[in-house]
Amino acid sequence: MSQDELTAEPVSARIRARIRAAGARFHANDNIADYLEGDELDALQAEVASKLEGVLESLVIDTESDHNTQDTARRVAKMFVREVFHGRYRAAPPVTEFPNIERLNELMIVGPITVRSACSHHLCPILGKVWVGVMPNEHSNLIGLSKYARLIEWIMSRPQIQEEAVSQLADTLMDRLQPDGLAIVMEADHFCMHWRGVKDMEAKMTNSVMRGSFLRDANLRREFLALMNKG
Repeated sequence: MSQDELTAEPVSARIRARIRAAGARFHANDNIADYLEGDELDALQAEVASKLEGVLESLVIDTESDHNTQDTARRVAKMFVREVFHGRYRAAPPVTEFPNIERLNELMIVGPITVRSACSHHLCPILGKVWVGVMPNEHSNLIGLSKYARLIEWIMSRPQIQEEAVSQLADTLMDRLQPDGLAIVMEADHFCMHWRGVKDMEAKMTNSVMRGSFLRDANLRREFLALMNKG
């Protein structure tokens, strides 16, 4: 590594400075795509790989002679930046919205959609399913079924806390669809409980967010939950 490379400001520092100057937030489950420039994502991945080399060294793993871990830092950095946490670094997926020409106003349910995320506390996997209920009105926007999965995957591909993830998803869908009501239920396995800690393999977490007519109308909530459970 050259002297210039050793003294250069880390790309993560430049990105953080840009975000702070904009008065924005960069929590684990925030998207920061607007603050990345040029090929900075490549540089960020390389920086993460370098830091992970230090982690492996501190774990007293001989990556020089251990053929199984010689490339582990690079692989894990790519996994974090390009795969499991890509929802932090990529812009929202393109979603075509259609006007509700037929003035549909009946309950629509999408799911179960498989979700994969990671716990913000331990970076352990979260694997589960999401159901979405939409009550459109004549002014609502409609989107294709596959676009629900794309938006959900974009939001879940960040370090998340399940309760916050579902609320984040609800905010996104309410903003895009402008429906009379929105209901979201998520049920997931948390490997921070399965793999470590209490090591309880059966425990799941289920939570819901109800907005608009789903919050006001108990009959509509019951209809959504009954139809959801038939899936």
